[in-house]
Amino acid sequence: MPAGTRTPLPLLNTNFYSSSCPNVSAIVRGVMEQAQQSDVQIGAKPIRLHFHGCFVQGCDGLESEQDANPNAGSVTGFEVADDIKAALENACPAVVSCADILAIASQVGVYRQGGSDWEVELGRRDSRTTNKAEANTALPSLFDNFDELTHSLSAMGLDSTDVVALSVAHTFGRAQCGTFSPCLYNFSGTGGPDPTLDSAFLNTLRQICPPSDDGDTMTDLDSSSPDSFDNNYFTNLQNNQGLLRTDQELTSGATDIVNWFAGSQSEFFDAFARSMVKMGSSRPLTGSSGEIRV
Repeated sequence: MPAGTRTPLPLLNTNFYSSSCPNVSAIVRGVMEQAQQSDVQIGAKPIRLHFHGCFVQGCDGLESEQDANPNAGSVTGFEVADDIKAALENACPAVVSCADILAIASQVGVYRQGGSDWEVELGRRDSRTTNKAEANTALPSLFDNFDELTHSLSAMGLDSTDVVALSVAHTFGRAQCGTFSPCLYNFSGTGGPDPTLDSAFLNTLRQICPPSDDGDTMTDLDSSSPDSFDNNYFTNLQNNQGLLRTDQELTSGATDIVNWFAGSQSEFFDAFARSMVKMGSSRPLTGSSGEIRV
């Protein structure tokens, strides 16, 4: 190799821990199964951490997104990530990164709730640095329109199909009233509700989140099947019953994709798996870059 030529970093692959920690997936699954006994929503939490973590400096473990403005007071799931890390440190000390833990836990959480299955590519390492300023600007706002949302994800190499597929992570989990109440009472500063919201759905949400609510009350992201990973999310959007503004915006910017996924759960599952692998390979640290955080 000519002098000065850099050796290419190894790519992510599904067999990365086959020798160094062969039971990694089983260990993650065991901790997730245990956690689910006391928290039926546990499957939704790692996927949000993984998704948002990949926005900031690539998929490099939990860091600056924890207390970034878009997540202030609402991001959860750190406890199960810590429990998984502790179990893996006991079995394979200083081997498995936090970034890979989130990737595996996301797959386990989705599959255990009836959703897609895919082989997780591994080999990410954790960053040694944080960038809260980037987190504040890179993480999408809950009030972004479709063009703004697509622009945010395009920086990760994701297209409009990926945007729609990955948004369905909101088919399970819960959201605080503060994340959507402006759409109930003062949409875009109009002093009234979002005119596109289904009227019955609007009335239900106003009962859950009255004007006096402090914004912390929780409600299901998917009212039709709150604890299952399925394509009912898209049926909700077709009926103008998307909880978050970024959800309902998909019908204005990608109607054909929403209708496609609403009509075929199997094709949606396949697309979601592809998009998760694609997102998970966004700017990872590999080789000797970064560290394995203990």
